[in-house]
Amino acid sequence: MNILLADHHPVFRRGLRSIMKDHKEFSFKAKVDDGNDLIRSITYHHPDVLILEMDLPNTQGIGTLRGIRSHFPDLKILVVSSHPEEIYAVSAVKAGANGYISKTRSIKETRKSLLAIARGETYLSENIKSQLDNKNNKDVLKFKKLSTREIEVLNLLSKGRRNKEIAKALSINEKTVSTYKTRLLKKLKVDNIADLIHQSRLLQIAS
Repeated sequence: MNILLADHHPVFRRGLRSIMKDHKEFSFKAKVDDGNDLIRSITYHHPDVLILEMDLPNTQGIGTLRGIRSHFPDLKILVVSSHPEEIYAVSAVKAGANGYISKTRSIKETRKSLLAIARGETYLSENIKSQLDNKNNKDVLKFKKLSTREIEVLNLLSKGRRNKEIAKALSINEKTVSTYKTRLLKKLKVDNIADLIHQSRLLQIAS
């Protein structure tokens, strides 16, 4: 798994690379410490995973995350931050991150999060999932069932896009779009596209 590490704290970068060097499944191919170099580095190095600091200089946080997802739809993105998880984690995932983890978390959990998103899962810490569950928020629980790509498809459906337009926007084929729609109907427990769009609005996924 080739990793591009985008973080402007030298101690964090060196520490993460040093501690993770014993895990052969990870290979840190490059580092970025400024947002001005981010897109160019992703294009040049073709990483499997981007570890992205939320406050990377010369970036716009969630806005930058959305831009990266738009340009690189297949890139796995793990957001790392010192911000409170309960405030930013779900927002980061909605914006296109495959996972969110606090910089205060252990190396063991960081490794766990990387492996999870490499498998195509969406990763939130047990702590934040527990907090969300304790809120007894059914909308949040439904949202947590969706993958990043399913959210993207749902977002485009809510804007009235047809299968062909969704396929073009996400660089996938129309058959794959249909598969995602079927999954969404099942996961959100609805019978038709109109109800699916209604659910997207309840979940506040649609822009």
